[in-house]
Amino acid sequence: MPLDTSTYSLARLRLDGRRAHELRRLSAQLHTQAAADGSAYFEQGNTKVICTVAGPSESKRRGGANSSEQNQDATVEVEVNFAGFSGTDRRKRARGDKRTAELAHTISSAFTSTLLLHLYPHSTITLTLHILSQSGSLLATCLNASTLALIDAGIPMLAPLAAVTVATTAAYADNEEEADVLLDVNEQEEVELPFLTIAGTGEGEGVRVLVLESRVQMGRLEGMIAVGLEGVRRVRGVLDGIVREHGERVLEGKVG
Repeated sequence: MPLDTSTYSLARLRLDGRRAHELRRLSAQLHTQAAADGSAYFEQGNTKVICTVAGPSESKRRGGANSSEQNQDATVEVEVNFAGFSGTDRRKRARGDKRTAELAHTISSAFTSTLLLHLYPHSTITLTLHILSQSGSLLATCLNASTLALIDAGIPMLAPLAAVTVATTAAYADNEEEADVLLDVNEQEEVELPFLTIAGTGEGEGVRVLVLESRVQMGRLEGMIAVGLEGVRRVRGVLDGIVREHGERVLEGKVG
């Protein structure tokens, strides 16, 4: 069912009441799973994810004598599990599901280039993501949850990653000037609008992840990336605050 844009064009509000560049509510908890080396629960709107970290542990894969030096570093493995009740279709995804495999590969590639893997040779770091609820911006939520879980595990990285999903209303605008970029899209907006997910450090160090999952006009791409980078900076600030609050609670508990 197409989006009703009549209200949007008059009030400049989205269907969930937010303005174009407004984030949904972000909340998180660290160290939610005591048995894991690191863990985090992250909510981005109604998209909810739990991430656990195991490792670094000794790798089960043994390289031969001719294995290259670059394979000496630790590897990042990602497993994504969807709860049966996480989406509206209530169907169970198979382990070989293409969408699940793409999600895991993107997350693994993002943190392979971010973590200081050379400090843990011949080791494996395993991220396990449990998707509890899907309501848009799933990849961004998974990346943010993974960042917090890795921080909780104490695994060093170049800088924490933050991610956000943006969309453009160009398809529904009469001209380019009336088109808007929407920040932190929800599920219905993803169905109807072209969108992309962008991740970075929020410190002007460029883009670490850029995934465009639908067609978009070339003239709109630069504007989407610009709004996305600003969103990344804001999400990074939220993540920093969450980590800071958790650290203060831990210190207070030790002192007490």
